[in-house]
Amino acid sequence: MQDKPFDPIPTRHSLLNRLKDWGDHASWQDFFDTYWRLIYNVAVKAGLTDTEAQEAVQETVIAVARKIGDFKADPAYGSFSAWLMRLTRWRIADQFRRRGKVGVQASACPSGEGTLKRELQPDDTGLTDLVDRIPDPGEVAFETLWSEEWEKNLMAAALEQVKRQVSPKQYQMFDLHALQNLSVQHTAQTLQVSVASVYMAKHRVARLIKKTIKELKNKMP
Repeated sequence: MQDKPFDPIPTRHSLLNRLKDWGDHASWQDFFDTYWRLIYNVAVKAGLTDTEAQEAVQETVIAVARKIGDFKADPAYGSFSAWLMRLTRWRIADQFRRRGKVGVQASACPSGEGTLKRELQPDDTGLTDLVDRIPDPGEVAFETLWSEEWEKNLMAAALEQVKRQVSPKQYQMFDLHALQNLSVQHTAQTLQVSVASVYMAKHRVARLIKKTIKELKNKMP
């Protein structure tokens, strides 16, 4: 058992309180913008299709709306991130159950009388097998996946902010060298800049990203 609740996404308590007001559209938009991509990416990596993952996102948000009044921002009750992770896992499991269900379709027989036709899914191996493919929310694997996806989203948000703070040329140098792993020499030749400029851009942008990530985390204590 961990010493403290798993919380890769520390969430503003003020936002959680505002979410209890269903009419606060701005706060709900803030929540959606913060979490939808995380939920979607986890759902896709768990094995859902794009459409299924989008439905899992919508249903998770709806579940949060219905249950947020019961959530207590108290370490004794667990973190919000762990709570949201469980809701997400259940919605992902729901999608697998639906995929595995036997469809029932109405069809017409030659005599014109209505009949019911059972259509088995091509991969119908049973609901138990499908649900078993989803990691339990308490398992390290699912928790790790959740945490890794949040870190990626956090980095993406930081990159977007930093991109607006530096010149396009500086960001290009950082992108080619640090993100796309081009050598300093190749980056300099491609952008027709000096090697020293590439080094300077890399260090400046990297420093800004580190600072921005820290600020983003501080906004969600």
